[in-house]
Amino acid sequence: MYVVNRAGFDAASRMYCKRVTVCTVDEEYLGSISYGGTGDGQIMWPAAIAIDGDGLLYISDEALHRISVFNTKGDFLGKWGVHGEGEGQLNRPAGMAFDGEGNILVADGLNNRIQRFTREGRFLGGWGRPGKGEGELDVPWGISLDHEGNAYVADWRNDRVQKFDAEGNYLATLGTSGQGDGELRRPAGVAVDGDGDVYVADWGNERVQVFGPDGGFRAKIRGEATLSSWAEEYFISNQDELEERLRADMEPPLDRLSSGSLHDRSAAIEKLFWGPTSVKLDGRGRVYVVDSLRHRIQIYEKDHSRP
Repeated sequence: MYVVNRAGFDAASRMYCKRVTVCTVDEEYLGSISYGGTGDGQIMWPAAIAIDGDGLLYISDEALHRISVFNTKGDFLGKWGVHGEGEGQLNRPAGMAFDGEGNILVADGLNNRIQRFTREGRFLGGWGRPGKGEGELDVPWGISLDHEGNAYVADWRNDRVQKFDAEGNYLATLGTSGQGDGELRRPAGVAVDGDGDVYVADWGNERVQVFGPDGGFRAKIRGEATLSSWAEEYFISNQDELEERLRADMEPPLDRLSSGSLHDRSAAIEKLFWGPTSVKLDGRGRVYVVDSLRHRIQIYEKDHSRP
């Protein structure tokens, strides 16, 4: 498992935090890739990772407006992308996904479009323009493809997910702005499973929502995390902090916090998502959620017994 770590946008913000952590699902630490900086093989504000058919890693960098490529050993292989608004240029690239031809689609955030490149960075085409209408985008962030090659784009500032065909033609919209079931607030990530269910990291509402193949609301996840083995080992070595933790109320009743915002509730209740920014699926259908403000990954398994 490869996890992007990022700190502030500027060069002075905790350079040691700007890296990719490599670990197993069972929490075995395997190492890290890259580090903070502007040179070849360095990253400043990494946003997403995509892995091609050969196992090479592609890391989008919002600060440097480029894509850097590494092998699984962490060796730097190359980079592409320049800052700008023209075809093939990038302005805050974020989510990425590979299509069936091995080409890479990039959510070109502040250019409000999706661009398609070869793995070597040669521009092939794209779609999208600024706006709120069907097919228009306002800071696209996450992107995922289904088995038919359709693209699902987390349209961040428009509070929705849009579905496009492989050529970029608009097909459908999932979600509207709000806090209710099926409503979204600043969706940051999206993933599609083999059943056609769509998982959305509903960042502003501190949850993950699931939509069916027809775009209808199916379920929501607020977070059910327990302590990781890394955290348990830390508290074994830091008994004073463990004692303070046991005295603290880490799970106050929700009704006590009913007057607070969703952000305040997530900040107070440890098991809940607090800043879910990305959602991914593995080959077994497990759902991985980046719980950014808690500095952890929550993992879920789909309940196939549900209708």
